[in-house]
This record gives sequence, structure tokens and C-alpha cells, in this order.
Amino acid sequence: MIARPPLLLPLLALTALLVLAVPVLTDWAPLDRADRALSEAFRGYGDHRPGLVSALRILTDVAATVPFLVAGAVAALALLVRGRRAAAAFCAVVTVAVPVLWGLAHWLLHNPRPLDGFVTVTSNGFPSGHTSNAAAAALVVVLLAWPRLARTGRLVVVTAATAFAVFVGLTRVALLAHWPTDVLGGWLLALTVVPLAAYAVRERAPARSD
Repeated sequence: MIARPPLLLPLLALTALLVLAVPVLTDWAPLDRADRALSEAFRGYGDHRPGLVSALRILTDVAATVPFLVAGAVAALALLVRGRRAAAAFCAVVTVAVPVLWGLAHWLLHNPRPLDGFVTVTSNGFPSGHTSNAAAAALVVVLLAWPRLARTGRLVVVTAATAFAVFVGLTRVALLAHWPTDVLGGWLLALTVVPLAAYAVRERAPARSD
């Protein structure tokens, strides 16, 4: 079974993502100042902690595109082998849709990343791909695990999944690979796509016995 959050959640996330995109792409001064202030604070912190920066460069790539695609493909195949066709289709849809959507946004929307970051990336930055991948993977785990767990198990899974998604997002800001608003956009993209994918996948009703 796949848990399906209220449809209002992805609709609100999509609305927030579209609303956020307007000031981001028009360089709205108050938001731009906030982005730059937070980025410079992380720059000052990272300048004095090169060891931490080196560790974050490695850890952040757990949510890079290739690991995300490989993990999604392996999970989908494993679920299919176990006969969980709807869950396998759900994983496959998310694995394909999320990178395609943020990649398309990077191609279409002009939003340069911070200059002279601790990592060098030349593409546009809204929304953050690493953050989208991490948040999407975390949500998939939550929605697949939720129906099979009791209250304590659900709390553990939601806490761990949220921590993972937040951690990856913070690494992108700390490494000056993205502006904070890019990371927020990545979280919102995942909150939009994953629940909608869960609704799009239909599970077979159990066969009725005579």
C-alpha cells in the first residue's frame, strides 16, 4: 500500500513554489538581500572550517542525480520482484519525474548560483536538484512505510526522512552551491511531485473470493 496525504498538500506546495519563483526570478530586492546575507554567513563559517567543507562536499553527493537514479531504479525493481507493482510504479515515476522537472527548470529559468562557492557548478540554480532529490526520496520512504508501521515506527521514519532532506538542503547552502531560496524551491518541488505521483498510481483491489 501507498499512503496518500491530503491532496491539499501538493496543491499548496505547488502554489508556494510558483509564488516563490516570481521574486526569485525577478531578483526582488528584499529576498535577494536575505539570500545574500545567509550565503555570506555560511561563507564566513566555511572559510574557517575547511575540514567541514571537505566533508560536506562528499556527504552532499548522496543526493546527486546518479545516486538518486540508481537508488530509485533498484527500489522499483526490488518492489516489482516482491509483487508490489503499484509501489514499484510509484518509485519509478518519482525517480524519473523529479530530475526531469528540476532539470527543465534549470534550463528554462535564469537564476545564477552564488559566485565563488565551495563547489563549482555552472548551471542555473532554481530549484536545487540535490535538495529535490533528497526530499523526494525521503517522502517516498515515508509514504511506502507509513501503512506498514505503528505510531512509534512512523515517528522514527518521518523524523529520519525529514532530517535527511533538511541536511542535504543545508549542505547546498553551506557549500554556496545554491541560494537558500533554491533549496526552499527544491523542498516544495518534492512536496508537489511525490504526493501527486502517489495519487497517479492506482493499486489493484484484492481479488474477491467466491
